[in-house]
Amino acid sequence: MTAIAIKGTGLYAPGEAIDNDELKQLAAIEFDAGKIEEKIGVYRRHIAHLRGLQETTADFVTAAAQAALRAAGITANEVGLFIVATDTPEFITPATAIVVQGRLQQGEAWSMAFDVAASCASFTMAFDTAASLLLTRPHIRYALIAGVYNMPAFIRPGDAFGYSIFADGAAAFVLERAAKGQPSAYTGSQMLTDGTQWDYIGIYAGGAKNPVTHAALDAQQYGLQNLQPLPGSRNVRLWPMVVEKILARYGVAADDVDHYIFTQINRSVILKVMEAIGQPPEKTHCVMDNYGYTGSACLPMAFHEGVQSGRIRRGDRVLMVASGAGLSVGSNLFIY
Repeated sequence: MTAIAIKGTGLYAPGEAIDNDELKQLAAIEFDAGKIEEKIGVYRRHIAHLRGLQETTADFVTAAAQAALRAAGITANEVGLFIVATDTPEFITPATAIVVQGRLQQGEAWSMAFDVAASCASFTMAFDTAASLLLTRPHIRYALIAGVYNMPAFIRPGDAFGYSIFADGAAAFVLERAAKGQPSAYTGSQMLTDGTQWDYIGIYAGGAKNPVTHAALDAQQYGLQNLQPLPGSRNVRLWPMVVEKILARYGVAADDVDHYIFTQINRSVILKVMEAIGQPPEKTHCVMDNYGYTGSACLPMAFHEGVQSGRIRRGDRVLMVASGAGLSVGSNLFIY
């Protein structure tokens, strides 16, 4: 295990929450609210532009990072590493992490900043990368990692599916090398990738292959696109397999994990997975009821809420599993 501690966490969701009835009015869409609530588990979410807020990805990260820094009791100038995990960046380039570093450190600094883009599994990659860099870079005392989602900015008008599921939000961790006597430690990760599944759901216009043109706009070939249906059983199959693999790799029994946090895409799927791995539902934590689906941000948001509520305590062992389009799956095992 690596002596890495989470020193502080922070969360930001823009504007007042929007429930399903109000969403229908604000977005001028129609959908089965009962199904979304009962099966998916989404009752409310935050969407900046539907509240008339001129806030985007970098704004969300900055606010969450500032909250995490306050919780950690340090200043931004003490941070030597900034990683933003997202597939909805502020710009294609420069990296959102660089923009955030500039806002927080107010100019040139001896720090490192970059983004990690692995769809909705991005935060697990950022966490693992930051832990490794802290271990091998003794001059870096603190790292700030943030997961952020701004998918509503890419949803086309009238997309009932997109608006009913996806939401805005960010959460950040301040990491440090743990002091002697602290129970905190980063155990490790398990990743899985299948790039042959790239053509299911994503933002396919705006990059080098498909520039945004008038023709693409007229054909509605921009923003969030569903090219083909996602397999309904994908996460029910994948997540137990990933849990088994990471626990076996590090010699940890399933019963010895105190909290299982999964991508907050579907509450019913999470409960099925908990049953499949033989763990009680009390060991998992869902926040999609209040925040909708926040992609790369949902794991740190769920963890933050668990800490704030007192459910997750120092010394608890936590396993986070995330999957994203592409296909990318990541996991982190650690002691808080």
